Amino acid sequence: MKRAVFISGTDTGIGKTVVTGLLAKYFQEQGLNVITQKWVQTGSSFSGADIKTHLKIMGRGLSEVSKLSGLISPYVFKLPASPHLAAKFEHKKISSNKIIKSFKALTQKFDIVLVEGVGGALVPVDKKTLLIDIAKKLNIPVLLVCPNKLGAINQAFLTIEAIKGRGFKILGLILIDNPRQNKLILKDNPKIIKRFSGVNILGILPWNKDYNYLYKKFIPAAYKIKKALR
Repeated sequence: MKRAVFISGTDTGIGKTVVTGLLAKYFQEQGLNVITQKWVQTGSSFSGADIKTHLKIMGRGLSEVSKLSGLISPYVFKLPASPHLAAKFEHKKISSNKIIKSFKALTQKFDIVLVEGVGGALVPVDKKTLLIDIAKKLNIPVLLVCPNKLGAINQAFLTIEAIKGRGFKILGLILIDNPRQNKLILKDNPKIIKRFSGVNILGILPWNKDYNYLYKKFIPAAYKIKKALR
C-alpha cells in the first residue's frame, strides 16, 4: 500500500480537515500507525490548528504529537490567506525542501502520512511554486473533496483537469452535501461529475458536526480509499 495521501479540495472551508481526520481514524482502527500533516497552516497562531481537529476525530490529543510539531506543521502563519501571501505578510519564505524533508521524515516513522492541502488545489507558496507541485514531486496520490452544491460540477471538472494534467493519480472524490441546496441538484451532481470526469465518487457525506455520526457514514468510502492505495 502507498504510504501517503494528499487531501485536496475545490475550495477553502469545504470539509478537507474533517475528511482528513475521518480517514486517519479509519487507518488507525485498521491497526496502522498513522499521522496527519499540514504543510502550511494559515490563519492561526499555533501549529496544531487543523491537526488538533484531526486528532480530536481520532480520539487523541495534541500532547501525543507535540515532539513532532515541527514536522507536522512546517509552516504556520497568522494571516488567513493563500500561503504565498501569508508568508509575505510575515516577511518569510516557504522552502519546498523543508516541506519535503518533513514529509519524508514522517514516512520513516509512520505507516501512512495523510497530508491536508491548503484552500483549493492550486494555491501558490511563492512566485514560482504551487503547493500541489510539491505533492507531485513526492508522487502522492490525491483524494479530492468537493462541496455538493450548485456550481460543484464546474468546480470539480476544473480541479480534476488541473490535477490530472499534472500526472496525478486521483483516488476519488468525496462530496459534502450542502443542506440548503435543492435536493435535485444534490442527487444529480455526483452522477454528472463521474460521467464526464471518470473519477470515482467514493462517498457523499452530510454536513454535520457530530464526528462519530460522520465516521459511520465515511467507513465505506475509507474502505474504497484503502483498496485504491494497494
